Amino acid sequence: MIARLFSPGKGKAWARTLALGGTIAATLFLMWQSDEPPGSQDNAKELRGPDEPDGFIVQAEYRTWDAQGNPKIRLTSPRIEQFESQSLAAMEQPRATLHGEGDPVPWNIEADQGSLLQNEGLVNLHGNVVIHRQLSGADTTFKTDELTLNNTQGTVYTDQPVTITEPHGTTKATGMKAWLDDRILELNSQVEGHYDPIR
Repeated sequence: MIARLFSPGKGKAWARTLALGGTIAATLFLMWQSDEPPGSQDNAKELRGPDEPDGFIVQAEYRTWDAQGNPKIRLTSPRIEQFESQSLAAMEQPRATLHGEGDPVPWNIEADQGSLLQNEGLVNLHGNVVIHRQLSGADTTFKTDELTLNNTQGTVYTDQPVTITEPHGTTKATGMKAWLDDRILELNSQVEGHYDPIR
């Protein structure tokens, strides 16, 4: 009877059963010991988003300074997605504060969406783009649908319709370009203005 229990054929079957049982037990143990709760892969996929970026940042903040240590750019976004093959970073609800050289009054910019072309130093904003600046206690607001910030040249520009609202009037135009350091604004075409007399 002992000989039959340990016969070569039955011994192999017993060993296979034992190995299979051990593998199942080890798998269940590892799943039970895992730091990730059930469904965490689904949560990670949801957090990553449908566009499947190479990486992403939540509650992002980006800052730059000039050679003298003065602030130049502050950019925030609830979410930035990185796409390495395109050298592109896509931003949700970007908010930027830009400081011109020697200018104590910053330009504040916001939009629904934005993208940073890293190799070109360009930020493209679109959807309810608003530029706000307060000078001598007076508010000036620029509104357009699309805007490009060229970090290398220190310019912002668009070829879309623009509405500029100042304390004493409103100007509408199609296309504009502004040089931040030089404080120069150029309106391209179809310029119309309505101004109230200063009292």
